[in-house]
Amino acid sequence: MSTHNVWTHKGTFLLAAVGSAVGLGNLWRFPYLTGENGGGAFILIYALTIFAVGIPILIAEIMLGRNSRRSPIMGMRFLTRTHKTSRGWETIGWLGAASAFIILSFYSVIAGWALHYTGLMLTGSLDGADAETIAASFDALLASPPLLTLYHSLFIGASALIVGLGIHRGIENGLRILMPALFVILMVVLAYSAAIGDLAAAATFLFTFNVADLSLEGWLQAMGQSFFTLSLGMGAIMAYGAYMSSDASLTRTAFAIAVVDTAVAMIAGLAIFALVFGAGLDPGEGPGLMFVTLPLAFAEMPGGALLGGVFFILVLGAAISSAISLIEPVAAFLVERFDLERPQAVSAMVIASWALGLLTVFSFNLMAEATLFHTLFGRSAFGLLELLTNIFMPLGGMLIALFAGWALTHGEVMKEMRTNETWFRVWRFLVRFIAPAAVAFVFLRTIPQVEGYLLPTIGAVVIVGAFAAGRTFLAERQES
Repeated sequence: MSTHNVWTHKGTFLLAAVGSAVGLGNLWRFPYLTGENGGGAFILIYALTIFAVGIPILIAEIMLGRNSRRSPIMGMRFLTRTHKTSRGWETIGWLGAASAFIILSFYSVIAGWALHYTGLMLTGSLDGADAETIAASFDALLASPPLLTLYHSLFIGASALIVGLGIHRGIENGLRILMPALFVILMVVLAYSAAIGDLAAAATFLFTFNVADLSLEGWLQAMGQSFFTLSLGMGAIMAYGAYMSSDASLTRTAFAIAVVDTAVAMIAGLAIFALVFGAGLDPGEGPGLMFVTLPLAFAEMPGGALLGGVFFILVLGAAISSAISLIEPVAAFLVERFDLERPQAVSAMVIASWALGLLTVFSFNLMAEATLFHTLFGRSAFGLLELLTNIFMPLGGMLIALFAGWALTHGEVMKEMRTNETWFRVWRFLVRFIAPAAVAFVFLRTIPQVEGYLLPTIGAVVIVGAFAAGRTFLAERQES
């Protein structure tokens, strides 16, 4: 990779990584999981797993990107050659690229819903609407393939335009405007929620320390959230790491990303649930919270239409910052491998992902009833795509931890981390043993849900990964 492909400023990587991490999940999933699983108790477990699992793998993934200065696929190809390890480790790059490609396909469809609701809010179409009207409006959106396809196309096109302009003119300049604007909008929404809603009820829901409500499932969800919230295992962090300045501190940056990502989720949780409880509504999980419950709360509040429009602009901004990070790993690979111009590479990736996204569009209407997907896999096409990424990302993250922990030498890691021996030993212990074991739990949680013909495929991927790890471990022992 040419040397000019480095972020202009050290802080840009932080903006890029936070932009990748802060997405739709921060705005509803994390706050809801916190409230339903013991509040402060869940946050404590989440913080511990962020430290023991999320941050070590985050450092490892950035390190692999910065060390190789290439896209995830080409970077892992380069690292396996320079470290004389099995080519099976290239699976890391392919799993990340596949995850990013698939996630973009359905993420774009769901983010398109926010585009629809931004319009509804700003035009005052939902002013004074009751619960039945708003629920019917959401159902009508899902039942309309042309409307979903239009929003899907607009959203993915806007994301592609930013990435197509290049590392500096597109991604870097876009993030410098987008991320500060998102934080300002988030604080405006919080201030409004505090004035109009029930902030005390939201704080009680989120932060009351209730160990009795934290089940084993809650522990596993905290573990899974600590992994997925940082965008690990989908190539984005490795791709962005390739553009990271050699002078920037890996450890400080990784901790900053984790803290900002968690803070955004907490603030969003307070803002959203203050509105929900203030309107006397139920904090239901899933898209229903964002696209039915919240619009209902906005419809009942003074100035709610304007604030609702501002809120959905926030949702759109968070979604776009994540979407551009999903395009980059595959686009960068196409540029390096096939010598394409960046606009060509981005267009190829986005058009293919857009086409795959039509399966998600049709999952809510034309293919909602029993189809080939339901017969073969016991779930909708959207459910199948989501399941695949829930398998690929933890598997990729586990392999990243093992490769960085075992294949990279002491000297290489110290050169990249520029840290003291104590933190190096803590990080290496966590990344070699604790993080892979924890991510394996996240991965194995998904396996019982898998039916039919997916099992042989997943089994083959696991065997390849295990074989690659074993080869590296044996080689290291022989050298020592």
